[in-house]
Amino acid sequence: MRKVKLQMQLSLDGFVAGPNAEMDWMTMNWGEDINSYVKEITEAVDCILLGHQLAQGFVPTWQGMQADPATAEDFVHKMVDTPKLVFSKTKRVADADWKNVNFATQSPDKEITDLKKMQGGDIMVYGGASLLSQLIAQNLIDEYHLFINPILMGNGMPIFKEINNHLKLELISSKTFECGIVVLCYKPATNN
Repeated sequence: MRKVKLQMQLSLDGFVAGPNAEMDWMTMNWGEDINSYVKEITEAVDCILLGHQLAQGFVPTWQGMQADPATAEDFVHKMVDTPKLVFSKTKRVADADWKNVNFATQSPDKEITDLKKMQGGDIMVYGGASLLSQLIAQNLIDEYHLFINPILMGNGMPIFKEINNHLKLELISSKTFECGIVVLCYKPATNN
């Protein structure tokens, strides 16, 4: 069965964005070590899930990198060429310029249940915060890849706010990278 993986940048105090969706706090001076890790966890991915607000920046950014010969490496092609499913309460058709994008027609839990039954590789969720909060609260994530940035924000957008009961996790691995990011990889505990 396909796995749903979450790859998310977090501040040390658990925020995924500033209070006004700022992303300027993230560590961006990645080295080959962390880039290799990301390539490894996305290799088996053949579907990407995004919230609509995140998709508005994600899709054009990767497409722009693909169009520029200076940045059009294999990983960029993977990010553009991999089919994407966008969750939106208002929009139902992809922007004309967006490649490989469809909009979800069902609730996230139903879409993911259907996707997991299909043949294929893993499914990667990048966000946004509202979508992630729902998926985490419904225990729909099979692997958490939490990129902990060396910063305390004090305030911002959380993704764990909708959990009503304890959600126990088991540590799969942890890695420290030269840029100061620590990646913690978890899976749901078998006794949830």
